[in-house]
Amino acid sequence: MHGGKITVLLVDDHAVVREGYRRLLERRGDIVVIGEAANAAEAHELFCSLAPQVVVMDIALPGVSGIEAMRRMLAREPGTRVLIFSMYEDAIFANRALQAGASGYVTKASAPNVLVEAVHVIARGKRYISADIAQELALRNVVASTSATDGLSAREFEVLRLLVQGRSVREIAQTLGLTPKTVANHQSAIKQKLGADTAVQLVRIASRLGLDQEKPLSPPEA
Repeated sequence: MHGGKITVLLVDDHAVVREGYRRLLERRGDIVVIGEAANAAEAHELFCSLAPQVVVMDIALPGVSGIEAMRRMLAREPGTRVLIFSMYEDAIFANRALQAGASGYVTKASAPNVLVEAVHVIARGKRYISADIAQELALRNVVASTSATDGLSAREFEVLRLLVQGRSVREIAQTLGLTPKTVANHQSAIKQKLGADTAVQLVRIASRLGLDQEKPLSPPEA
């Protein structure tokens, strides 16, 4: 149907940004973007209906993160190939994404050709990490440093990310499909693991870890 081209589902919450990445990916003619989504729910619906070879997804999405969206895709199709393409250059996010099953991680600070190369590599069933984040991960391993967030489960990390955004327990419960009591229990566990006595302290700790970074709105240069 697509003439042997690599099919891609592109997930980013800004239409202008998606348009820039679409042009970049399709420039050589051997990649075709068959769907675009602005959030996790749209991404999952298109993923199920279109069955793309590669999903290129941002982490910072409205509601649940790209990492959580990826986990849901992998739960449905364990062999799913997801490339996380994010502004986050901290090893915390890359490590979390790779642990959750990402096939690759590329930062938006990378040269345009890096994204295209990553899609080709991942489509062949291999893994790809951009040089800048690979160095961060390597240094992290060399010094055997452990982030305070390493002790958090995937669900706790997602709850923490939403707490930092200022979401209430009830809002987080609705977003993640959990009961408020379950979210409150997660919040208590997170506080204990990070050594925070109050919600304010928890947010401060998370901010120091870089979990409050905002994403840029500028599109890529094709």
